[in-house]
Amino acid sequence: MQSKRSLHILGGLLFLVSVTLLIWQGSFTFGDYAPRSIEQTYLFWAVSTIIFLLTVALGFMLFRTAVKLYIERQSNRESTGIKTKMVIGALALTFLPVFFMVLFSISVLNRNLEKWFSRPAMNVRLNLGEVSDAFERETRLRVEAQARWVARLPEIERYLETGERPRAVFDELCRETGLLDVHLVQGATRLPVCALPPETQPAGRVIDVRLPLSAETVLVLTAHMPVELAAKQEEILRHIAEYDRLAASRKATRRTYLMLLGLITLFILFVATWIALFLARLIIIPVSALLKAASQVRQGNLAYRVRVEATDEMATLVRAFNEMTRDLQANARELESRRRFIEAILENIPTGVVSIAADGTILTANRALSRILEAERVGQARRIDDLFPGEDGAEIRYLMNRARRIGVASQQFELSKNGKQLHLAVTVSALEERPGSGFVVVVEDTTDLLLAQKAAAWREVARRVAHELKNPMTPITLSAERILRQVERAARSSGPPSAELIASLRESVAIITQEIESVRNLVDEFAEFARFPAARRSATSINEVIESALAVFTGRLDGIEVVKDLGAELPLVAIDREQFKRVLVNLIDNSAEAMRDSLTRRLYIGSRAAGADTVELVVADTGCGVTQAEKEKLFLPYFSTKGRGTGLGLAIVSQILAEHGAQIRVEDNQPAGARFVIEIPVRAGSPAESLETAAGL
Repeated sequence: MQSKRSLHILGGLLFLVSVTLLIWQGSFTFGDYAPRSIEQTYLFWAVSTIIFLLTVALGFMLFRTAVKLYIERQSNRESTGIKTKMVIGALALTFLPVFFMVLFSISVLNRNLEKWFSRPAMNVRLNLGEVSDAFERETRLRVEAQARWVARLPEIERYLETGERPRAVFDELCRETGLLDVHLVQGATRLPVCALPPETQPAGRVIDVRLPLSAETVLVLTAHMPVELAAKQEEILRHIAEYDRLAASRKATRRTYLMLLGLITLFILFVATWIALFLARLIIIPVSALLKAASQVRQGNLAYRVRVEATDEMATLVRAFNEMTRDLQANARELESRRRFIEAILENIPTGVVSIAADGTILTANRALSRILEAERVGQARRIDDLFPGEDGAEIRYLMNRARRIGVASQQFELSKNGKQLHLAVTVSALEERPGSGFVVVVEDTTDLLLAQKAAAWREVARRVAHELKNPMTPITLSAERILRQVERAARSSGPPSAELIASLRESVAIITQEIESVRNLVDEFAEFARFPAARRSATSINEVIESALAVFTGRLDGIEVVKDLGAELPLVAIDREQFKRVLVNLIDNSAEAMRDSLTRRLYIGSRAAGADTVELVVADTGCGVTQAEKEKLFLPYFSTKGRGTGLGLAIVSQILAEHGAQIRVEDNQPAGARFVIEIPVRAGSPAESLETAAGL
């Protein structure tokens, strides 16, 4: 149906073209250009038809190209922009020179036509015509004068009376005057009286002059013009006729040349458009193939290859694209292999790993997480708050905010699973691909490890306690034995106790009392560490706590330069003021002890806001510093780097900070000494709001 309709449309167009052609050719007025034979007529019709059809075809193709480009551009087809720009550029580059060429040609044509038909040329034509007419008129007047003279001859009168022909007189007259012929005509009969043979008649233009002698007799004189003059006159007349013919066809000539220029312009524009489309096709075909290939690659089809013929740089681009897709395919295979390997590792390690988006949405979780937590909870969890509800979720969000700032954040959690208490070590790492990429949360069940560590710690505590208790037992035993010997000696003597005995007894009792006091202090510190009071939090300014802790050391830090760098307008933190004061007092005391033998004794205490949800507290000294091995044991109970220490000070500091959700780490200070950094979560407001504030909710 569609093809039949197309045929009807094509037939209608051909009919309209034929009718237009007939009307166009039938409207021609050729004038002097009219064909003089049927062959010329057929040739003219054939040439004019070809020109007309070529003009229509070129115009139609240009119009079709413009419409097609417009439709393609409106439909946002691929590579339409390149094609349109190339066609417009080619037309612009071609149209400008063609336009100026046409203007120049029209100007030259008009100038030549004006020159051909200017006033001087018209004057020359008129003058030539007048000269030719004057010469012919003068010759005719001379012959007419001779005719009148001949008519008055007696021989003519005698002929009119008697009918005697004056042959000899006319022959003599022709020889003397140079006339070509003299004869008398009666009625319709021409009676030549003198005539030269045709072979002896001179060439040239002949002028006949007729002079009536009577009602029936006419005297005819025939003269001739010289050959050169006649030829010149004929040439002049021919040029005048040609000039008149050209002048009459002046508009037709102009129209013909303008039509020819229009056809040439249309042909040049068509050729430029065709070349632009051809060049655009050389680019568009490979580019379209590349766009299609890019779409396939974007959809994941890395095996797709561009198979199109191209030349020059486009061929290089096609080869480069195919090489790129081959490399991408190889890299994709390698990445897939690595992904499977990593997934196999993650699925088989005992540590739970879960990846979450920046908004807390769970992306992936391995099997170990289901073993550590409740499998049903892990299977139904969609957000991190579903895995760690309540306060634990708030703490996880706080760790996420902290990890976004410093990279990695860790904390211990206690959860209940099937009536069993679990100890979990949760580490949150921020993905560093781009800000806000997400997090990886590693959950490790440390219940058995903590039990083993506690057992080991208690064994160490028992050993240290036994050692600390054993040390005072020796002087107590020796003093008791000495008292026993002195008492026995006094019992054997009959006199009163001597002063020496009394002094010895007092000295032994003092030693026993001193050692017992040492044991009592040890027991008190151990009991205090074991029964640490719960923190009573309140919104507190950390700078006020620092000032309060420094006030304890008034007059005790002689020789030490104290540098305070306290941040202004720090947010309030929800802490136990007295416990944090104890933390700072312990750290300052340790720093002062470490700088006892240092040449440069400088104590630095600073505070600043480390992000929107953390306050950072720094205590640094220029003392002897802490070795790497000591850093690992520094916060363990009964580990001390001081000879007189009990090893419980930093353990208590660590416990206080852990209860407040704070973190402490020890670093090397520059150029010497140790640097303790405490990160305290911002908990402005009441303690009940502290967890939500720390989680950034």
